[in-house]
Amino acid sequence: EKEINVIDRFREGVMVKPYERLETEQVKWLDQASMSILNDPGIWCYNEKAAKLFKTHGARVREEKDKHSTCWRASFPSGLIKEAVGMAPSRIVLGARIPENRLLLDAEVPRVYFGSGSEANIWIETQMQEFMSVEDNGIRCKVPRFKELRGSTSLLSRAARLCERLEHLDFFIRPLNIQDPEITTQNHDVNKFFASLNNITKHVQAGLTTLDGLKNVVRMGEIITGSPEALRKNPLVSFIACIFKSPLQIVDDTADKVFAIVEAGVPLVISSSPQGGSSAPIQEAGMVAQINAEILAGITLTQLIKPGFPVLYGSVPVRARLDDLHDLYGCPEFNQYNIDCAQLAHFYNIPCYSTAGVGDAKVPGMQAVFEKMFTHLYMAMSGAQYIHYAFGLLDRTNSFCPVQAVLDNEQIGKIKHCLREPNVNPAAIEDMQKMVKKVMASPYRLYARHVRKAMHAGEVSNPYRFEAKGLEDKVLEKALDYMSQLEQQPARHLEPAVVETIFKQIPGILPSLRQTG
Repeated sequence: EKEINVIDRFREGVMVKPYERLETEQVKWLDQASMSILNDPGIWCYNEKAAKLFKTHGARVREEKDKHSTCWRASFPSGLIKEAVGMAPSRIVLGARIPENRLLLDAEVPRVYFGSGSEANIWIETQMQEFMSVEDNGIRCKVPRFKELRGSTSLLSRAARLCERLEHLDFFIRPLNIQDPEITTQNHDVNKFFASLNNITKHVQAGLTTLDGLKNVVRMGEIITGSPEALRKNPLVSFIACIFKSPLQIVDDTADKVFAIVEAGVPLVISSSPQGGSSAPIQEAGMVAQINAEILAGITLTQLIKPGFPVLYGSVPVRARLDDLHDLYGCPEFNQYNIDCAQLAHFYNIPCYSTAGVGDAKVPGMQAVFEKMFTHLYMAMSGAQYIHYAFGLLDRTNSFCPVQAVLDNEQIGKIKHCLREPNVNPAAIEDMQKMVKKVMASPYRLYARHVRKAMHAGEVSNPYRFEAKGLEDKVLEKALDYMSQLEQQPARHLEPAVVETIFKQIPGILPSLRQTG
C-alpha cells in the first residue's frame, strides 16, 4: 500500500462502534457472489480503451456488435479483481482551503463524516406568511409557504456560504444544478467548482460534466493551493464517476473521465446507483452482490491505470417504488442495502462513500424528519466514513431546501452526540467516585455545581435548537430565523489575488461570481 503523510489537523467527525447486519460468513458469500457475477456473465464495456486494459491484465474480452454500438464483454478471474482492489489505499486525505477542514478517511477507522450531495434542479425557498382563521378572525398564525426556484450559480454560491456555517457539515458536494442562461456544457464545470470553492473552506466534490472541464478544474485547484505538488498533497477538490449504467454496463464517456482523473492524480469516488426492482434485484442479496460487482470493477480499472490511486468505494443503492418505479429512499431496504455495502467496503479495506438523508417528502415537515432520521442514524451507525446526500434534499434528490439543510444540521449534530464513544474508563470512574463523596458530604447533596465541567468538555448536549415551547409549532419559523443569522455572517471568499489569477487563467467563469475576500 502506498503510504500517505499523516496530517495533524483534520475535522473530528464522529467515531462510532459500527453496527453490522452481516456475519463474517455472509460478507464472504456476497464477495463470492460478486466475483461470480464478474466472471459470468461478466460486464458489458462500451469503452475500447478500458476493454483493452482489462484484456492486457488477464480478463477474457470479446467484441460484440449490435445495430447501434460496439461493446466488449469482459469476464474477470477473481484473482485479477482481488489483486487490483488490494492495491487501493486504505487511507485517503481529502483536502480543504484551511487545514482543520481536511478529512482523513481510513477504512480501518470508523470515523464518520456527513456532507451534502445530489445536483438538484430546484431550490425551495421558504417564507412564513400570516393567516387568519375563517372561524375566528381574532386567531392568526404563521404558516410556511414554499416557492420553487430554478438552480443557478448565485443560488449554488448561497448554498456553499450557508454550508460553510453548518458546523456538522463536513464536506460539500454541489447540491444544486446551475442553469443560468450563460451556462453551457463547456463552462458548466468551472462555474460549479468556482462557485463552491469561492464560498466554502471545506472539501469540495462533484462530478464532471465534460472531460474537457477537468484540466481547468484541476488548474483552479493548483492556483488555490499554490502549485501542482501542493494540490496533490492537499487535494481540496475530488470527483465522482458513476462509471456503470446498471446492470453491469461500463459507460463510454464516463470511462474516459476515469482515465483522465486517475492520470491527473486527484481522488475519485467510483459510484454505482442501481435501483432494486428495475436495474438490480430488489432482494437484498441480489442488489448488494450486483452493486458490489460494479464498484469492484470500477475500482479495478483505476488501479490498473495507476496502482495505489486514491479511490472511494461509492455505494448509492436505492429501491424502486412498486407503484410508479420512482426511487424510494425512506424505507428499510435502503438502510439494509447501504449497511451491507459499508461492511463490504470494510472487508476490502477501502474507505466507504455512502448515502443518507433522502426521502420522498417534498417540503420540510414530519415526513421529512422521519425519512431523514431513519437513514441518518442507521448509516452513521454503520461506520461508513463519508456520507453524502445528508443535508437539505427533498423530493428524493430533485430539490434542495436551505432551511431543511439547517434542520438536518441540528439532527445530525444530535446523532453525532448519540454515537460518541462511551467515556467510561478508570480515570472517569475515579473522578465520579470523588464527586459522589464530595456531594454526599455537602448540605444540599446536589450535583448541579459539577455540570459546568461536563458542559465545557462537550459531554452534555444542548436542547433542540428549534424547540417549540408553546402550543404552536414554531420549529420552521425558528429555523428560518437561525438561517438568516447564518447567512448574514461574512462569506469566506478566496483572496482577491487568487480570484484574479483564476479569472485570468480559467476561461468561462461568469463575471457575477467574482466576489472576493
